[in-house]
Amino acid sequence: MKQRANKGAAAAAVCAILLAAAGCGSSKAKSSDSSPAAASSSSSASAAGSSASSASASGSPGGQTSDQLQSDYETVVSNVLPSVVQISTDSGLGSGVVYDSKGDIVTNAHVVGRATSFTVTQPTGGQPLTASLVGSYPAGDLAVIRVGNGGGGLKPAKFGDSTKLRVGQIVLAMGSPLGLTGTVTQGIVSALGRTVTSNDASGGGAAITVGDAIQTSAAINNGNSGGALVDLSSEVVGIPSAAALNPELGNSAAPGIGFAIPTATATRIADQLIASGKVTDSGRAALGVKVIGVVDNTGSPAGVGIAQLETNSAAGAAGLKVGDVITAVNGTPTPDPTTLSQVLVTLKPGQQVKVDYTASDGSKKTATVTLGTLNG
Repeated sequence: MKQRANKGAAAAAVCAILLAAAGCGSSKAKSSDSSPAAASSSSSASAAGSSASSASASGSPGGQTSDQLQSDYETVVSNVLPSVVQISTDSGLGSGVVYDSKGDIVTNAHVVGRATSFTVTQPTGGQPLTASLVGSYPAGDLAVIRVGNGGGGLKPAKFGDSTKLRVGQIVLAMGSPLGLTGTVTQGIVSALGRTVTSNDASGGGAAITVGDAIQTSAAINNGNSGGALVDLSSEVVGIPSAAALNPELGNSAAPGIGFAIPTATATRIADQLIASGKVTDSGRAALGVKVIGVVDNTGSPAGVGIAQLETNSAAGAAGLKVGDVITAVNGTPTPDPTTLSQVLVTLKPGQQVKVDYTASDGSKKTATVTLGTLNG
């Protein structure tokens, strides 16, 4: 998932983002971020199975020695890796994190795609397990699947508080990149609060926008999607979902730039999917419209046209109609549907915002809209 205009030294270069699930390798989208620029470390090491690479003593927190840090890494891997599984469908594979003792597994919506049954492989070996879909929330790129018979002995991971993360904090990414079950990579939290937009190849190329994403230098590759981003307390703090591509280098991988959905978001959505199979309180703002891109007479994006008003639509309640073209929300221009999604993810349900639009008769208007909730 992934978005916004890059504001670093190479500010003019717009990153493309790759959904990191195998089978989604050709899914790219322009990316930009709205949070303050933060340095990201591109030095990441990987280890397959039950061990992680060590870091230098100079990078050790609290002045601990490299031997102590390596011991911490190995403890974290031993504690968490058994809870990170590989998920296979007919169209590809990805990763998942065991959520509870009932056999529920949290993953990305783009990993499950349109599938309803799955094969789950544990890094500790054993016979593959069969799972079924509990629920999916494509708008937030999250889903839950469930292994029958009480989870077949799966070990639940411990989910931590992602709101306490700090830039520079050491994290490990665990998953099944390129089908290599039980792989671990290490890095740091490079930035917080990113807004990330990408295309979902499994869903027909629809754009996915995720707000408040964690940027990490831990390597995220195809198949890592849905796995675990873990701190040194052996707690899952994020669900890796995307890695960056560099368009200036032929869309080759951009080392050290990956993104994860924070657990504060993941657990909120997972709990609702487990309870009812759907999301009724996403915490994300919505106008309650289905839109299409509109271009001017030169072919340039000119706004988003309202193609449909949903039941109890926030926009409809404010007087907007089908055929109107939204040009700005809360003072930010919305030339296309992706930008509109990026603006809305930074706002909150219940918030009142100004919406500029062009009515079907060509007149320019502004309405005050009380935002609704993006559910699914």
